[in-house]
Amino acid sequence: MEHPYQPMPGTHPTTTVAAGVILQNGRLLLVKRAVPEGSLTWQFPAGKVKQGESPEEAVVREVKEETGLAVAVTEQLRERIHPATGVRILYFACAIRSGTAHRAAPDEVADINWVPVRDVFHYIPDGLFLPVQQYLCTTTGHPEQAAAPGGSTPKNGPVRGRSPGEPR
Repeated sequence: MEHPYQPMPGTHPTTTVAAGVILQNGRLLLVKRAVPEGSLTWQFPAGKVKQGESPEEAVVREVKEETGLAVAVTEQLRERIHPATGVRILYFACAIRSGTAHRAAPDEVADINWVPVRDVFHYIPDGLFLPVQQYLCTTTGHPEQAAAPGGSTPKNGPVRGRSPGEPR
């Protein structure tokens, strides 16, 4: 049974966000913010947890709103206070139930991409939250993937408008 989010004892976060980590065929779904927040432009599909809503409900709703995908939460990875924004973020591994990823919320999302896990550090300049990185490495069976820090522009961009399993 899902429960509405309750902050950790002794904390009073003003904003809590649920983020969906969606991996398919070695590619990770990222969305590009329509309005960047500092150096943060690419991120996991995510959004605020509404009053009375569980984080699991929030991530399912936000992924659908931003990408058109219906997902199911398979695992809560961890949570943290994001160092760049000060926002509490709960990360969830999600499996696709139905739909094709597309830019479903153009006012919030400038682009969506299926990014090879090995290239994700090109899109997220500060690197991945370690528990998310560990999940990706374990799930893909490639411990070296997603491990590099960075912020350079990728030489071979992600496949746009195709499912992760389709050829380039």
